[in-house]
Amino acid sequence: MVLTATSLSASRISISPCFPVVCECKSRGGLRVRSLASGDSTALSSGSVGKNKASFVGGKEGIDGGNGWLGSEVEERRTGNDEGSDGLELLWDDGYGTDNVKDYFDIAREMIKPDGGPPRWFSPIACGRPIKDSPLLLFLPGIDGVGLGLILHHKSLGKVFEVRCMHIPVYDRTSFDGLVEFVENTLRLEHALSPNKPIYMVGDSLGGCLALAVAARNPTIDLILILSNPATSFDKSQLQLVLPILEALSEGLHIAVPYLLSFIMGDPIKMAMVNVERGLPPAQILEQLSRNLTSWLPHLSGLADIIPKETLLWKLKLLKSAAAYANSRLHAVKAEVLVLASGKDNMLPSGDEAQRLLTSLQNCRVRYFKDNGHTLLLVGEDHFFFIISCSWVFKELSFLDTSFQILMKLEDGVFLLSVIKGTNMYRRSRRHNFLSDFLLPSMTEFKFAFDQQTGLYRLATSLVMFSTLGDGKIVKGLSGVPNEGPILLVGYHMLLGFEVVPLVEEFLREKKIMLRCLAHPEFFSQRVEKYTQEYSLFDLVSVFGAVPVTGSNLFKLLSTKSHVLLYPGGAREALHRKGEEYKLFWPDQPEFVRMAARCGATIVPFGVVGEDDIAEMVLDFNDLMRIPLVRDSIKEFNKDLIKIRSEASEEVSKQEMFCPVILPKIPGRFYCLFGKPIRTKGRTDLLEDRQNANVLYLEIKSEIESMMAYLRKKRQEDPYRGIIQRTVYRAISAPVHQVPTFDP
Repeated sequence: MVLTATSLSASRISISPCFPVVCECKSRGGLRVRSLASGDSTALSSGSVGKNKASFVGGKEGIDGGNGWLGSEVEERRTGNDEGSDGLELLWDDGYGTDNVKDYFDIAREMIKPDGGPPRWFSPIACGRPIKDSPLLLFLPGIDGVGLGLILHHKSLGKVFEVRCMHIPVYDRTSFDGLVEFVENTLRLEHALSPNKPIYMVGDSLGGCLALAVAARNPTIDLILILSNPATSFDKSQLQLVLPILEALSEGLHIAVPYLLSFIMGDPIKMAMVNVERGLPPAQILEQLSRNLTSWLPHLSGLADIIPKETLLWKLKLLKSAAAYANSRLHAVKAEVLVLASGKDNMLPSGDEAQRLLTSLQNCRVRYFKDNGHTLLLVGEDHFFFIISCSWVFKELSFLDTSFQILMKLEDGVFLLSVIKGTNMYRRSRRHNFLSDFLLPSMTEFKFAFDQQTGLYRLATSLVMFSTLGDGKIVKGLSGVPNEGPILLVGYHMLLGFEVVPLVEEFLREKKIMLRCLAHPEFFSQRVEKYTQEYSLFDLVSVFGAVPVTGSNLFKLLSTKSHVLLYPGGAREALHRKGEEYKLFWPDQPEFVRMAARCGATIVPFGVVGEDDIAEMVLDFNDLMRIPLVRDSIKEFNKDLIKIRSEASEEVSKQEMFCPVILPKIPGRFYCLFGKPIRTKGRTDLLEDRQNANVLYLEIKSEIESMMAYLRKKRQEDPYRGIIQRTVYRAISAPVHQVPTFDP
């Protein structure tokens, strides 16, 4: 039995051939381990894992690549020695997409070499050390068993999780019950060591069944399951047709196995787009795509070694028993579950299965990815699993006269950490905390949100920002907004919140500051899950720091010196009626002024205009309530709505949610002006005298109305107010954020 760490593929992976399966005792000197294969117990001290030398235990040789994983590092982790305890930087490098298909095969080629060992855990070197108090994440692989299914996510997940991946050797024949016991023992050990932390299990296909089975057997452990196209629908799968074909296939034709799998696994064009840079001209995109496909072709034959015929037969039979086992115990699963389902899964009916699990499990959410194939987690910015049916794909590439149209149809892949954050399922304790569990967005999330998802919106609206310096001078840009918090930004909420996305983006681009938006609690309610089961802007609201609007959340954000975005008019302003453009609907109570003074925050009022330049309201709330079927639908939706300002008697108390019918216009432009900062630090008069607070409150409201009137007048002087003029300018002069405007 090898009880050491093995470094593979240029020190990318640290592998423990038998990571602790059962911990019978724990001391500073080491761990007691029982092997799944033999059942023997062996004491392992930190000294038994040598640095940069071979180690022999039980007659087998292992090579430690300088990682010292089993002995010293486990103990070090438990004593709190964490190099990443300072947290994350804004727009941190998540390393997403730096590894690809070629890396998968390069590492897998080393890992699949027979060593006679049982299933084991390994920790990818790329994961590094996580931030302080990070929870454990166990990855349970699909039928390949290698455990590299998160290879594109190792660096990002490793920042906020302690990542361990399960490896099932090619010729291992552990039963499903044995795999359940293996994972369960590790789970119970970790829970005993950190009883107040959740444990994440990410299960891919077969691993999804395994995660559900373990969760059903351990209902008292705080578990969060992320299931990627779980194989619980095996009985409805096309895979059952593969079994008789494989059994009839002669040994001489075993090389055909990868091509047989290619029919059900993936899209070669999309997976080859992993490292293709966005925004290049079509000819360069095609050149990079062709180069990727050509360079990866020699690796295809390696799949026959990863999943040889006899192993594939075993894994398919294992899938059958795993699905039956998990399905019979769904009622016992108490864990939080997030199902990730592909819309183009040719291997399993994952879309329908996700809906079944949603109704069968007690605490389940679903996210659909309609243009992805089965290997969802092995998807970079597009699809990953490089399994192609035959070389005719390359012949076709040379005749792709319409190739650019194909490339334009490619959908984005799955950035797993972002999905976890967007569903508010990342937490480090028993309950999710919107503030302490918030993780700053990474560069991949920034590019995905503002370049890919809302890039056209930015182009159409081309927001212009102005701010006011301390001497009252208005300047272009955000230099008038203080960099040091706490800052409370208070302003007008345009129709449907049109201005929020550009505001958040501009603060990130220009000042590298994260705006924490106070949003309607309905954005975070379970009811939204019924309407947003695809990864959407609703998820990005959480990814980019929005929290439910409450007095306590406002206080906590200001106490941490954040830049907070507050709309006193709330939903009444964002869902105003016809003729109410640029009208403030604020409550009579000046509570945000008193809260700012209590926290010593600086208030920065702002006005924004432009909604009338991009849309015209056709049917408002009053119009819709005159249509019987629509009226009933609105009433039903609002019946259980989370109420805000329900005690108010003024117009702002009308917080009904509805979707107005609007008619798009040829886009004009958005303009935003931030007023002179108002410092409240040391102003006890605002706390002690409500009348003084009310005076300042009314002054702020009046200033915002004046700023919007100023912008509506000055925008008429902007030669680039129309999208046509801006497009012409951009074509010959500058990017969208550098298009000129009027002089303030």
